[in-house]
Amino acid sequence: MLQAIDLTKRYEDGLLALDALNLEIKPGEIFFLLGANGAGKTTSINLFLNFIEPTSGKAVIDGIDVMDQPLETKKHVAFVSENVMLYGNFTARQNMDFFARLGGKTSLTKKDYYNVMRQVGLQEEAFERKLKTFSKGMRQKVGLAIAIIKDANNIVMDEPTSGLDPKSAAELMQLLINLRDQGKSILMCTHDLFRAKTIADRVGIMKEGRLVMLRTREEFMQDDLERIYLDYMQEAIV
Repeated sequence: MLQAIDLTKRYEDGLLALDALNLEIKPGEIFFLLGANGAGKTTSINLFLNFIEPTSGKAVIDGIDVMDQPLETKKHVAFVSENVMLYGNFTARQNMDFFARLGGKTSLTKKDYYNVMRQVGLQEEAFERKLKTFSKGMRQKVGLAIAIIKDANNIVMDEPTSGLDPKSAAELMQLLINLRDQGKSILMCTHDLFRAKTIADRVGIMKEGRLVMLRTREEFMQDDLERIYLDYMQEAIV
């Protein structure tokens, strides 16, 4: 489970990037966090991952305060970024093996890696190719495979469909549904309203560092999510 408790970040230049965020993403839930660039989505992710420190409040993963036990919380969360940073001179399998071992998984076999790469839709001829030959979409798939092989209870994603073709994006959404059904908590920060309408259990809209809307699937399916989003983007923050 992912929890933000009055989570706040003000940068040294005075910018209030995140203003007292309160949010809980439960096991077996896909949560889409929507908002324009600069709304606070990536800041929220960075706080959960302990890449930056909060000004006040807490980020909590599976009941553990990220600031108090940063290394322990990293065992319970996997991250897939918009621009996956991997080793270009390693093959897809070698990248998976490297990051799996960093996460303490030392008994995985080549077959284990291959099965997960098939699961994310990476073509088999690419399993033993160096990543410097990959397209962005292929790199995204390897990044997702690494997140899955870690088998963390929580998955945090920043624009994961960026660079994916429609077929690959649809396959990713089905994969997320499968992971949700396994009891994973999934936080996706994105602009992708279409995917939100397709698979999200709940959606939140952020604007200028604040969570300005929170709706369940039943609620947003009764209305036009795109219209709701545009209305909130046009409203002034007071």
